[in-house]
Amino acid sequence: MTPGKVYLIGAGPGDPGLITVKGLTCIQNADVVIYDYLAAPALLAHASSETEMIYVGKKGGDHTLPQGGINQLIIDKARQGLVVARLKGGDPYIFGRGGEEAEELVAAGIPFEVVPGVTSAIAGAAYAGIPLTHRDYTSTLAFVTGHEDPTKTSSSIDWKALATGIGTLVFFMGIKNLPLIAEQLQGNGMDPATPVALVRWGTTTRQKTVTGTLATIVDTARQAGMKAPALIVVGKVVQLRDRLQWFETRPLFGRTIIVTRARAQASDLVERLTELGANCLEYPTIEVVPPADYALLDDAIQKLPSYDWLIFTSVNGVAHFFERLFALGKDVRALHHVRTAVIGPATAERLRQQGLRSDIVPASYRAESVVEAFAAETVAGQRILLPRAAEARPILPDELRRMGATVDEIATYHTRPVTDGARDLVADLENGRVDMVTFTSSSTVKHFHQMLPADRRDQLMDKVHTASIGPITTETAEALGFDVHVTAEEYTIPGLCQAIQTFFGNNAG
Repeated sequence: MTPGKVYLIGAGPGDPGLITVKGLTCIQNADVVIYDYLAAPALLAHASSETEMIYVGKKGGDHTLPQGGINQLIIDKARQGLVVARLKGGDPYIFGRGGEEAEELVAAGIPFEVVPGVTSAIAGAAYAGIPLTHRDYTSTLAFVTGHEDPTKTSSSIDWKALATGIGTLVFFMGIKNLPLIAEQLQGNGMDPATPVALVRWGTTTRQKTVTGTLATIVDTARQAGMKAPALIVVGKVVQLRDRLQWFETRPLFGRTIIVTRARAQASDLVERLTELGANCLEYPTIEVVPPADYALLDDAIQKLPSYDWLIFTSVNGVAHFFERLFALGKDVRALHHVRTAVIGPATAERLRQQGLRSDIVPASYRAESVVEAFAAETVAGQRILLPRAAEARPILPDELRRMGATVDEIATYHTRPVTDGARDLVADLENGRVDMVTFTSSSTVKHFHQMLPADRRDQLMDKVHTASIGPITTETAEALGFDVHVTAEEYTIPGLCQAIQTFFGNNAG
């Protein structure tokens, strides 16, 4: 059998946005992804649903599979004719043992490519506000392993040269050996007052940075509880952190926020909160699924010429309606005579993407606002198609019927509960990691409520804040016994994020 091909890919330092375009393409096209502890989990979501995912550990001192076993696994998969993405944290050739894996592939006659990654030394320091070189401080830089091969009989590190000849030093995987590193540098001539920074979980929302000097950093690290994975940066450039730090000063940095929205729709909220510095935990409580039977929707689409109005109350409604419209061999021209109304700017934008501009976009983003908008229209005797969630509130069709309209309310999609993350959710609430839970619809509240053990709900949520996208969702949450601390004034994802930012800004402690 002709062997497949192996891509040795640098996954970057932790922020999933820092992987290269080529690296991401390799993940998308792989038959097998073999990944390490430090590879960002979000990157794995880009792989095909058919891709085999194999975790091989590589956590300091705790390897799921030893390096020899990893080498053989890569070779075995390639010999099966598969495309293998070997995903390694940082850059594969900078203390990533990528060179060893490449040598094994050459010996086995397996084709391979190396896809460089952004090394944690550069990115972690940059996210901590530390430029590793600066014309006013130093023009020399060295990367050093803080954890040499334990089988070596003597160190290959020239401590004298490092201590006296290099301006900035970055030690990888050295937190356990920090006392030895500080001792060796001072013992070989480096000034004990030289600034030092430790950067843990660099470029992620869990990043933590502590600073000191060679003389104090060991005690400082112990007091701060610094553990692996962490970088050690030594040199005068560390002083620039006070002026140049940007990542850890973002408004939601250090906050952990649970997102309960359906996974397929959560990305916008997660991206916005992450950009503000929050650590997002995704626990989708619902998923959006098509109706069990398309008969009613198909019949309504075939009768589109008989309708005067088409009303969409959500992005999901637009998406599922047009998906079915196209499946029946029709396109937007089938709606040339129909006027449209929507709830919310996101729904209006989704409709615009399908080639239609809505005739009515109420200022307020709730069903009642659509009713108010129709007060200025003559709807008596007109036919209205309302494709929406099966679980939606009845107020809109009821009020339109009172105005004299004929309303065909069609279940275009359903929301159903997702409970497979309940155990991990409870664990995160128990350990005090969570600052806030977000609710973007009444259904997310109801199903989140069901995921919590009935006899412990109050205890688990005692010190956790909640944020709601609007008053209807807030009413649902309060009816279920939740205290709602934030209700967005603008009932959109940007409005919710702004409200959360304002809340924590006013409650910084």
